[in-house]
Amino acid sequence: MKIAFIREKYTDFGGAERYVSALAENLAGRGHEIDIFCSAWKTRDNRQTVSGSDKGSSRITLRAVPVSRGPSFLQILSFAFNVRELLQKENYDIIHSFERTLYQDIYRAGDGCHREWLNRRRAIDPPGKALLHRVNPLHMTLLWIEKQIFKEGNYQAIMANSQRGKREIMDLYGVPEEKIHVIYTPVDTKRFQVEQRQVMRDSLRKKIGIGHDCSLLLYVGSGFQRKGLPAALKALARLRSPAHLIAVGKERLSPYRRLAKKLGVASSVTFTGPLSDVAPYYLGADLFIFPTIYEPFSNVCIEAMAAGLPVVTSRINGASEVIVEDENGYIIEDPLNPDEIAGKIEQGLALSGERVAETNRRILNTLTWDNHLEQLLALYETVRKAKGASGRSEK
Repeated sequence: MKIAFIREKYTDFGGAERYVSALAENLAGRGHEIDIFCSAWKTRDNRQTVSGSDKGSSRITLRAVPVSRGPSFLQILSFAFNVRELLQKENYDIIHSFERTLYQDIYRAGDGCHREWLNRRRAIDPPGKALLHRVNPLHMTLLWIEKQIFKEGNYQAIMANSQRGKREIMDLYGVPEEKIHVIYTPVDTKRFQVEQRQVMRDSLRKKIGIGHDCSLLLYVGSGFQRKGLPAALKALARLRSPAHLIAVGKERLSPYRRLAKKLGVASSVTFTGPLSDVAPYYLGADLFIFPTIYEPFSNVCIEAMAAGLPVVTSRINGASEVIVEDENGYIIEDPLNPDEIAGKIEQGLALSGERVAETNRRILNTLTWDNHLEQLLALYETVRKAKGASGRSEK
């Protein structure tokens, strides 16, 4: 098949970006041709590829989409209109968008619904900020594009990465259930050498200067406010036994250092900043904590599972659907309640390591790239046939 991917800023590293990159490589490996439409790109070896050149695979081509300079909402609008214009001149079997834009056969709602995110953030925003969001051109633009995506006739299928995400789209936009296909994100378990866990635990504790009588908690995620780091710090201060938290991610650190100091846990927190390889930290930790206030499906949770860790995360996180309580973790009902979070952390630390690892393996055996590709290619084939039956060679 000849397939178009839409991703405004494309890289082959990072969470969601790594998924798109790996998907392109896997599909190319099966003989499909992939054109990735993007306005900016960067690869790990710093190759700046352009339309017509290859990205390490002769079946993958990056296609440049012009974007207007100026405020972010104008950039988003110009990308959406310009990529539509480019795609209308082409003939693809499948147009698969990973971006909020205006022209696709399949839209993957990997970031969830912006409308729901604005609803959720009211719980952490200062009073009156919700009113400002309603007149903010950026939010207005994203909400308008999102509404266009989910209008009947503007898509062949919607791809959600969790059942929670599927219900959200149905409730907010009235998309028929049969049009939304839940395909969970896969995880590459080969990245995590679980047989090295003890070595990594010893090494990491030595590095940060703690003993084995201190539990080591791990948090990974850029966008600390949304993804619950303040609540994790407050929970850390309420734990009854010694624990140290490692926070990995790109963020301005000074507000969180001040909060840790105010809570009396400054010496019990290590901020690493962004890391190119988090695998050693997953392998060295005792538990993964992610009390996010909104997350369609967090890849970091299944990465933690691949490293053999118990996971404590919020119900609002679609990844909670792969947590079996009392076996491989616990689910937080109120991600703003540090007492509940602290209790779930203590329960998670008490779980049997062997039972956690066994449950994680059983679940992750269904979240392989092979399974993911089979489900996705079946969806592609269904959409391609539907396009053909309607007499259209393209959308």
